Amino acid sequence: MMWIRRGRFTMRKHEIPRQHRRNTYAIMIVATLAIVAGRIAVVSSKEGDTAFLSANDRSRWCTVASLVEEHTFAIDGPISIRSEDGKRRPWNTIDKVRHVGSDGQLHYYSSKPTLLVTMVAGVYGVVHHTAGLTMTEQPIYVPRLLLMLINLPVLAVFLVTMALIVELIGASDYARRMGVAAACFGTMMVPFAISLNNHLFAAAATSLTLWLYLRAADKMSDSFSGITYHPKLAPWVVAGASAAFAVACELPALSMLALWAVLFGWMNPRSIPGFALGASVVLIGIFATNVWAHGSLRTPYAHRSAGEQLEVIELPSTPSANQIDVSLSHSETLRTATEIDLRELNEGGYEVIAEQKDAKGNSVQTQYKLARSGAGWSLFVWDDWYDYPGSYWRTDKRRGVDLGEPSRIAYLFHATLGYYGIFSITPLWFLVPVGMVAGCRHGPGYMRRLSAAIALASVVCLLFYVARPEIDRNYGGVSVCFRWMLWFAPLWLYSLVPELSSLSEKIQGRYFTLALLAASAFSVSTSLSSPWQSPWIYRFASFLGWLGDEMTR
Repeated sequence: MMWIRRGRFTMRKHEIPRQHRRNTYAIMIVATLAIVAGRIAVVSSKEGDTAFLSANDRSRWCTVASLVEEHTFAIDGPISIRSEDGKRRPWNTIDKVRHVGSDGQLHYYSSKPTLLVTMVAGVYGVVHHTAGLTMTEQPIYVPRLLLMLINLPVLAVFLVTMALIVELIGASDYARRMGVAAACFGTMMVPFAISLNNHLFAAAATSLTLWLYLRAADKMSDSFSGITYHPKLAPWVVAGASAAFAVACELPALSMLALWAVLFGWMNPRSIPGFALGASVVLIGIFATNVWAHGSLRTPYAHRSAGEQLEVIELPSTPSANQIDVSLSHSETLRTATEIDLRELNEGGYEVIAEQKDAKGNSVQTQYKLARSGAGWSLFVWDDWYDYPGSYWRTDKRRGVDLGEPSRIAYLFHATLGYYGIFSITPLWFLVPVGMVAGCRHGPGYMRRLSAAIALASVVCLLFYVARPEIDRNYGGVSVCFRWMLWFAPLWLYSLVPELSSLSEKIQGRYFTLALLAASAFSVSTSLSSPWQSPWIYRFASFLGWLGDEMTR
């Protein structure tokens, strides 16, 4: 065996290409992190008075600020902050709900999942108490600092684990370098790294789980060659926790959590207790923080309709306000109410807010819904947290994609090949289906099972979004891509690397993969100012006047 001496170190000849690759990986990863750090350092709203880029991240920042500064999940304080001229509320967001809190009063809350924002609030709490910085007083520099402290390390986890993953895949030197280049410059993770959102965290958690699976499987394969591998509990616990944390950020990742449990258990039955332990801790955190915030095991997304029917109310078919007041005053449910307020709802019926006294004599509010039930009227428990005065989601304020796509066929097309398309925005993903099929047919058993799981989860999640009601078929709102599938990035990168290896055998194939990477990087570069804007294809089509009424109404 030939040895080559370099400075103080001696390495085997076959290790030199791997070291060169690692040097290249380090350069690309550092460059990507520097680009994101530079964008975070200057990130600002269009008005220039906050570092918030959309209603989506404002919703999360409001909760982070309220938790640390006011010790509550209610965001009434931040959303009421006004600009210096008094004309705007720079913290206000459409991504909020309203319901009765633990104090018995109506409050506004973020509609976003609670575990992630609670963790971010923990970081802010440290900054707030050690450095004396307050986000509501310094809404530009404190969010930027927190993004530096949180998003950069999370992005680094995604990129470093992807580099480790491609090294574990039996691919060519060219394919491995291209795989890391794709992770750094070819996916839409980079634009989302400059904003507080769930997608970056879900992708990083998925990437970590993927690396732990491949690393354990690779070591177990080596054990058959005489290298003894004694798996410990910690890797399985971390794998379960990271797989479950992806669910905390992206609920449809629950499908992949179930598949991860099968994959790890199939690979090594001893992994099951550790995986279950790690997943359980995170799942408990998901439900515990949701109960802490909302007093309910269900997320705000699940509170969008009338609740349990309480009683039938005697009313004429078209009652007057006075008739309603009289009937409600005789209601068995409301007999102890000291005051009753009514609000007529857009879709018909009324919101009923009853003031009552608790055991300590404090005034508490309870919400009900008075609505038609058959030929009569009934009183229901109020469970539509998205319906409140001025709600964006219950008025005629919604525009464009927020109205929802009526046609599921059109929605599937635009989500894959059209204006918001998975493949049209990131052409590298064209190699993924081919890679999935090849991965299911070739390679070790653990890799074939993994490829099958990725393919199944990808199809299930895409069909889940296509099958959603019309109001939810909005491509993820105004964003630079079909963002709900972003957490698949590490799984899809894993799937395409072998295809990059096959194509690299001929010069034409290398040119083709370079073109796909260039086109994908182009989409990334058009989105660096903010992830919360329409995709470049949509904007270009709008400029040319190609958008139909279904996309602009």
